[in-house]
Amino acid sequence: MARQWVLNSQEGFEVSLEYQQYDIVPSPNKLAPHEVLVKLRAASLNYRELIIAGPMGLNGPITPPVVPGCDGAGIVEAVGSSVQDFRPGDRVVTHADPKAAEEKGDNAFSSVSDVPLMLGQGTDGTLRSNGVFPETALVHAPKSLDWLPAATLTCTWTTAWNSLFGLKGREVGPGTWVLVQGTGGVSIATLQLAVAAGGTVVATTSTEEKATRLKNLGAANTINYRSNADNWGKEARRLTPEGRGFDIIVDIGGNQTLPQSLAAVQTDGVILVIGGVGDTAEPVPLFATLLHTCIVRGILGGNRSQFKELVRYIDEKKIVPVVDDVVFELAEAKDAYRRLKDKKHFSKVVIRIDH
Repeated sequence: MARQWVLNSQEGFEVSLEYQQYDIVPSPNKLAPHEVLVKLRAASLNYRELIIAGPMGLNGPITPPVVPGCDGAGIVEAVGSSVQDFRPGDRVVTHADPKAAEEKGDNAFSSVSDVPLMLGQGTDGTLRSNGVFPETALVHAPKSLDWLPAATLTCTWTTAWNSLFGLKGREVGPGTWVLVQGTGGVSIATLQLAVAAGGTVVATTSTEEKATRLKNLGAANTINYRSNADNWGKEARRLTPEGRGFDIIVDIGGNQTLPQSLAAVQTDGVILVIGGVGDTAEPVPLFATLLHTCIVRGILGGNRSQFKELVRYIDEKKIVPVVDDVVFELAEAKDAYRRLKDKKHFSKVVIRIDH
């Protein structure tokens, strides 16, 4: 029996998410030339899933009913007649923006206009037991990872990879100082990748317990952003050599955290703007970058070529992505959404898909 969740509207996940079970599994004989049938084994959630479920926000409208989720991992069961890179039995992970890859190639980066077409919004995503995907929606999974950590890579890990390695000549390495914010998926992925590359990472957090976990993952120092609410950027900067500031800062809070990121960045350093999970705050004027003489780069994940590079790097360095302590089954997806919304998770909220 096949199972899936669908979004029928954008009235919030409690109202809009519907669990379905049905007897008809997608048929291998009905695949289009470039389609791949995948038995999904795990998925994970991103902040985008809360936004997409509504009320309609930054991501824009859905095409209901749509299966939510862009992060997933599974086994290829069948391929269309023109598929070249995959065969039955291959372990794969999903790529969020297959349309951009199909139309513009694997090196194409996503734009805001591509967002409504991505997996889990304009195209059926990963919160299902079996799914048909275009071949550009898949890459080979790391050989070294089990299903749950593999299912975290699609959104947060490609974002972290693009943040650290996407700007040529500014790649992370020994001597690079990196600042990450909190213990969500992108921040933990950035920490793990930067440490593997020899960088020095400082992380902000809100509790001593989380600070200990961050240090166990390789963070050189932590800053409590609650007890230093007005000046944690300057406090973090003091931890860098001669107080020069950070080479790379991955900002996930948007307008709420950008003033602190600007205070922490070094001259000609790079701030990556990748999210807006902070509370509502006054917009930060672009002119502020002149006063801090830095580079600000907005990104929407990574492209398919970067995803393949990330997979190779994970296998080479034997990196195991951190997942949350609580693991949900597919039927419990609403509980997974609740844990994400309530910010009770550490790193990635993951969902096991039993068969």
